[in-house]
Amino acid sequence: MDPFELLNQDIIGCTRCPRLVEYRAEVARIKRRAYRDCEYWGRPVPGFGDPQARLLLIGLAPAAHGGNRTGRTFTGDSSGDFLYRALFETGFASQPASVSKDDGLTLRDAYIGAAARCAPPDNKPTPQEIRNCTPYLERELDLLKKLQVVVALGRVAFDVYLAILRKPGKIARRSDFVFGHDKEHRTGPGQPLLISSFHPSQQNTSTGKLTESMFRAVFLRAKRYLS
Repeated sequence: MDPFELLNQDIIGCTRCPRLVEYRAEVARIKRRAYRDCEYWGRPVPGFGDPQARLLLIGLAPAAHGGNRTGRTFTGDSSGDFLYRALFETGFASQPASVSKDDGLTLRDAYIGAAARCAPPDNKPTPQEIRNCTPYLERELDLLKKLQVVVALGRVAFDVYLAILRKPGKIARRSDFVFGHDKEHRTGPGQPLLISSFHPSQQNTSTGKLTESMFRAVFLRAKRYLS
């Protein structure tokens, strides 16, 4: 079996976090009024993208009525609309919108993972829940053999990725790296370039903290590096 398919099967079948297992199922059962006729995914959401990708995006967690409903990360919610539009405009996505798993969208030279794979209450996984999920991201990093750039979407994703590097000693100190939007971080010889970005959450985009041009600049930076 393809190693990505095997990994995604493991992710989909995960029940490591009782609170998240209960919450994701409750959301899928009760539903949001706008989606009451939809069949919710209601399970952990696997990674998505090009197995030969040189660019990895790390998000926080699936949205309760986005990825938890559709079964694909950043799909069916405003954060996804913002993200995929930027990826399309910079050549990493085949279309500017992601509405369902069957909409024909493909990623080009990009793959999307996450710090947590289940929708958490209030969009806040606990530190232990993130630790439970980190091995899945570590496996994605191992499988992405051509990886050259990592974009951390938000501070949590940034911290999780640095913790992964710190564990085997690839970086000496977490404190050497300071989060900032569209900021480059060199993590050592042979390691992918790390770019930190504000998360495209509605809280950031609706207030103007993150604009479309600011977000597009992140992926243009990645594209320049890959070129």
